[in-house]
Amino acid sequence: MKEIDKNENSLIDILENNIRETMPEILNILLIDRTTSTPKKTKNIIWANENYINYEAKAYASTSQIRPELVTGQMGQLIKPRALKSRELQKKRTKIRAEVFTPTWVVKKQNDEVEKDYLDDDLETYVNRTWLEITAGEAPYMATRYDMEDGECIPLIKRVGFVDRKLRRINEEINDKAEWQRLVTEAYKASYGFEWSGDSLLLARENLLYTYRDYYFDKWHEDPMYGLFKDIAEIISYNIFQMDGLKYIIPMTEKREKKIKIQISLFEDETPEEQWIIRPGKRTKIMNWKTNKMEFFDKGVR
Repeated sequence: MKEIDKNENSLIDILENNIRETMPEILNILLIDRTTSTPKKTKNIIWANENYINYEAKAYASTSQIRPELVTGQMGQLIKPRALKSRELQKKRTKIRAEVFTPTWVVKKQNDEVEKDYLDDDLETYVNRTWLEITAGEAPYMATRYDMEDGECIPLIKRVGFVDRKLRRINEEINDKAEWQRLVTEAYKASYGFEWSGDSLLLARENLLYTYRDYYFDKWHEDPMYGLFKDIAEIISYNIFQMDGLKYIIPMTEKREKKIKIQISLFEDETPEEQWIIRPGKRTKIMNWKTNKMEFFDKGVR
């Protein structure tokens, strides 16, 4: 494993080219869709938007998988955090997908409200509490590496995501490296989030991965070993997942087919009637880390 560029720690935009160069397998892991993948065939998350089809209609179509070569090399700066996107694109995404930023002070206020009932938890109980960020975007409620409004980096002491809170408490209370790693792993396994758009989902996964690196470096004054980084990336690829939050399915997988039905009346009139046949989409699965088995997200809901 090559040394990670220390300067990148101060950048909000994690460059896919840097990940590919320093950690060859990690980018592939961060792109996996665990619902659609099988032991024999790995599939990636899909774009689920048409923001990039001008580059190549088929490769960047909303239903196409995000492949590593589409976001690296000459396309290495294609995917950017919302704060670095053009105002025009921000407005477009807000209009189409209701994508908006959440100011850090709002994230703090809401996470504070949820956390207040857990402040007396012992450390083991605290890190194992299950949290879920819905319509996560770049996952600020999980990890606030930067302010969603202005893109400014946020120091660790001021980060307010629920993963930040877990890792900060572990840093404060644990001085044994093996125990630190065990608890951090449990913290990540208990932290979930879902997002519709594939590019935002990749950013969220990257933010969670580099948050791990930030707290590791703060505690141990060195970068984590490649194997540890990979292990956390694997967990993230299961727990930060792509989903239509209204239907609990992979975006774009529901099919709607219009059929014309002819109604024949007693007076021999033929009246056309439109009917829509809806074929259900692919239900999203997530990992149950207690059983180490994949389960449908909506288990017990339907």
